[in-house]
Amino acid sequence: MAAPETGSQEIHVPADHLMGVYSRAQLAFERGRGVRLYSTEGEEYLDCMAGIAVNALGHAHPTLVKALESQGEKLWHVSNIFRIPEQEALATKLCEISFADVCFMTNSGTEAIECALKTARKYHDAHGQPERIDVIGFDGAFHGRTYAAVNAAGNPGYVAGFGPQLPGYVHLKWGDHEALKEAAARPTTAAILIEPVQGEGGARALPVECLRGLRELCDAHGILLIYDEIQCGLGRTGKLFAYEWAGEDYAPDIMALAKALGGGFPVGACLATAKAAKGMVPGTHGSTYGGNPLAMAVGLAAMGEIATDAMMEHVRDVSGYLTQQLEGLKARHPDVIVDIRGKGLLVGIKLKPNNRAFMQWARDEKLLIAGGGDNCVRLLPPLIITREELSEAVEKLDRICERAESEAASA
Repeated sequence: MAAPETGSQEIHVPADHLMGVYSRAQLAFERGRGVRLYSTEGEEYLDCMAGIAVNALGHAHPTLVKALESQGEKLWHVSNIFRIPEQEALATKLCEISFADVCFMTNSGTEAIECALKTARKYHDAHGQPERIDVIGFDGAFHGRTYAAVNAAGNPGYVAGFGPQLPGYVHLKWGDHEALKEAAARPTTAAILIEPVQGEGGARALPVECLRGLRELCDAHGILLIYDEIQCGLGRTGKLFAYEWAGEDYAPDIMALAKALGGGFPVGACLATAKAAKGMVPGTHGSTYGGNPLAMAVGLAAMGEIATDAMMEHVRDVSGYLTQQLEGLKARHPDVIVDIRGKGLLVGIKLKPNNRAFMQWARDEKLLIAGGGDNCVRLLPPLIITREELSEAVEKLDRICERAESEAASA
């Protein structure tokens, strides 16, 4: 079969050659700039998805483009059997701005979770307690699509049909403090794994007192605290890391990052204290592509833009404005909007109408939003979005709510 022509001409690829694992919208994009995406049909969309919280600096950010082009002309990939200076630089940066002492570079969030799970179990094995393998998770969680990640989250829709579920994963109901205390005290428990702000689970944010309580519970029982900040980390909540809302004394032992870390380029990381990573010695883990020079150059450029006081102040300002505007929208459309959730620029809108229909109506308004559990839609715009652009988004949401009311009245 001949390869499709490339270059400036439109590429026509038959969709039926793709494995049918996505329920895709009939929409394709050819370019983006800032918070705007432009379809192959030439239509402009306001992007409040950002690739599911990935494009934190928007599309075609000049700093990232420059970093990619510069590194692309020098060196793309070498094996991790050699030193990679760019990898060392990004690891140093991440450790300097967080609780961590060490870092393992990955290509994705789910790989960062895999490393976190292995790190937690190896910690106990290194301390002569190999029986401590159980990882406590919560309903509504999403930690990625690899086999261990889906078992850790326990979402029935993601584990069904893939054979026996893996041992060593305990699933509790979100907010059931008594069940959590009992599970944490078991002699086989290794760690607690949780998102400080759930994304796919319906934009549920853990209160600060719960973040602190988790740290204290883990310390009391000698188990590790793993935070999945793949979606909620790197500035999305208005602080560089979501755990910081509780204070530095309540940091996790291990943390998974990805999404915004590469600003759109595949980059992930598993961060840990030196104590928690005690068991991760040569030969216990590895990656072919993780931490390659090309990815690290982009990651360093992205962090240079994101990890600043000015960016965090901006996120807190615009997210406060957005929350205020959405509460007003809820008051105007009580038959459409049930609740406004989340933290910072990870916002959930719980709906009465079907969220999938609402997402399609949003696309009709040239607004891109994400779905979520508990019949929510999520707003995950680039961190660089302005008040004016958010005002535009709210105006579109107002019209969508009016449409939802009209659809309900005519049903």
